[in-house]
Amino acid sequence: MSGLKPILLVEDNARDIELMLTALRENRLANRVIVLRDGSEALRYLQDRVKAGFETHPAVILLDIKMPKVSGIEVLRTIKADPDLKTLPVVMLSASREGPDLTACYGLGVNAYVVKPMEFGKFFEAIKSVGQFWAVVNEQPEHKVGKEARNESNAAE
Repeated sequence: MSGLKPILLVEDNARDIELMLTALRENRLANRVIVLRDGSEALRYLQDRVKAGFETHPAVILLDIKMPKVSGIEVLRTIKADPDLKTLPVVMLSASREGPDLTACYGLGVNAYVVKPMEFGKFFEAIKSVGQFWAVVNEQPEHKVGKEARNESNAAE
């Protein structure tokens, strides 16, 4: 189990957190779920991992769009602009079907945009599907951090 990458859940709504944790557990995912309550916590967590030289990043970041302190869109913008973090899969979770939010997220490089269904059962199933795909099915490139990642990024340009 130690080889499994964690799932990073960034959500400020306690009810949504509990529902998502239950859905992920019911799916029997063995990945540890790290819960952060706002965008500034998420950025600090990710940047601290890069500074510490961690070689693995989360399997996926489930990121709420509307949060206090730093919005999900700002977190996404920061992640995708950082050479050490930009390949991290980010799934935006939102109650909003608003065109500008959807367009902004895809323009910044989000990997998926999931509208949180209002109906409990549909929300539960949506989170189970997202967790299963991103933690089990999806293949990611090896994450390289620091100088090595920047050198490869510069060589590709």
